Amino acid sequence: MTEEKKSIIKCDLVSLAGFAAVCAAALWKLIAAAVLGEAVNFITAAAVSLPAALLGLAAWRGRIPALWAAVCAGSIVLASCVNYGGWGEEFSSIVWAAVSGVCALAGTALQIFERAKPRRGFLVPLVAFVLAAVFCLGSWAGHASAARGREGAAGHELWQVPARYDTAACPQPGRVEELAYETRAYASDGHAVTKRAYVYLPYGYTEEERYDILYLLHGTGDDEAYWLVEYGYNKTMLDNLIYRGDIRPVIVVTPTWYVEGVCEDDPDALTYSFKDELKNDLIPAVEGAYSTYAQSCSREDLIASRGRRAFAGLSRGAATTWHSAYCGALEYFSMFGAFSGMMTPQEEFAPTQAGEQAEYEIQYLYNTSGAFDFLLSEHWRGFLRLLASEPRLIWGKNCSFDVFPMVYHHMESWHLALYNAVQLFFPAA
Repeated sequence: MTEEKKSIIKCDLVSLAGFAAVCAAALWKLIAAAVLGEAVNFITAAAVSLPAALLGLAAWRGRIPALWAAVCAGSIVLASCVNYGGWGEEFSSIVWAAVSGVCALAGTALQIFERAKPRRGFLVPLVAFVLAAVFCLGSWAGHASAARGREGAAGHELWQVPARYDTAACPQPGRVEELAYETRAYASDGHAVTKRAYVYLPYGYTEEERYDILYLLHGTGDDEAYWLVEYGYNKTMLDNLIYRGDIRPVIVVTPTWYVEGVCEDDPDALTYSFKDELKNDLIPAVEGAYSTYAQSCSREDLIASRGRRAFAGLSRGAATTWHSAYCGALEYFSMFGAFSGMMTPQEEFAPTQAGEQAEYEIQYLYNTSGAFDFLLSEHWRGFLRLLASEPRLIWGKNCSFDVFPMVYHHMESWHLALYNAVQLFFPAA
C-alpha cells in the first residue's frame, strides 16, 4: 500500500468514526423519543437527527472534515436549548458536539498534514442535507407564520400566539396593581414576612361584579414581576383575549414562592410550604381585597367557589402547582396548569384520591412543555402515571398535555401555555 493511500485511509477513518458516532447518537435520540411515546417530540427528534446525519455523511464521503464544524455549532446550540444536558435525549446533542468538534479539528489538521484531497462524494448527501434543512426550517416558518395570522381558540398544535393578541395594543386594557400582604416563613421558623404580588384586573373591573381568578407562578430565579411586568406581552394577550370575547374577564395574581433569606440552598422546600402561605395569607389577602366568586374568605366560602379558581406555574412554579395547589389545596382549586415541570413522586398524589379530597371535581388539568425542554420526559412520564391512577382525569375531556414544536425551557413556551390555559379554564359563555 502506498504512503498516499495510507494517508487517505487515515483521513477517511476520522470522518467515518465521527459519522458512526453521530448516527449512533441520533439513533439514541430517536429511540428515547419513541419510548417516551409523545408524537411531537419524536417528529422533532427526527427533524434534528436527519440533517445532522446527512451533513456527517457529506463530511465523510467528500473527505471534507471542515463540514463537521457546522454539525458542532448546531449541536452546541441544541444542547444549550435543551438545558442541563444529561443521559436522556440531551445525551445525543452532547455526543454530536464533542465528536463533530474533534472531527473538524483533527480531520482538517490531518487532511492538511497528509495532503489528502477532497472528493465528489459529498455532493449527494450535501444536497440531501440542504433539502432536509430547507424543508424543516420552511415547515417551521410556514406553521409559525400561519399561526400568527389565525383567529383565537386554544390549539393543541400551537406554533405561535396569533399576532392580534400579543402585539396589537388593546383599546380596552386592564391594569396591573401591586398588593402587599403579610405572611410567614412557613418553611423555616415561621417569622413574619411582608411580601407582594402583582394583580391583573380586567378592563372595567368593578366591585359590583364577580370575577374568576388565576394564581400564576414564576420559576427558579425569577419573581412576582416575571409574568406581567417583565414580559408585558402576557398582559397584552390577556387584554385582547378578554376584549375579543375569547375568555371571560378574569383576575390574574402573580405572587412569588420565594421567601427572602429562607431555604436558599433548598428551594424545593418552598414549593411545599407555599400551600400554607397560599391558604392562610395570600388567598385571604387577594380575595378580601378584590371581587371574586368567594362570598367571604372563610374556608367554607373558598371551597364553595373553587370552581371559579385556577392555579398554574412554570418550571419550579409548576412543581409548586403540584405540591402546594393540587396536593396541598385541592379543596380551593378546580383547575390547574403545569408548564414545564412535575418533579413529584407518585405517592404524593395518594392523599388527593382518598377521603374528602377524592370528592372534589377536577375541572381541568392542563400540562405543557416545549419539544426541546429538558423537563419534557420527566413531566410526560409523571403525567401518564397520574392519569393511570386518577379516575377523575379523562384525557381530552378535562386534562391534556401539549408539546409545543421548536421551543425550549423559556417564556416562548410558557406564553403559548398561558394562551391556551386561560381559554380552557375561562371560556366565554
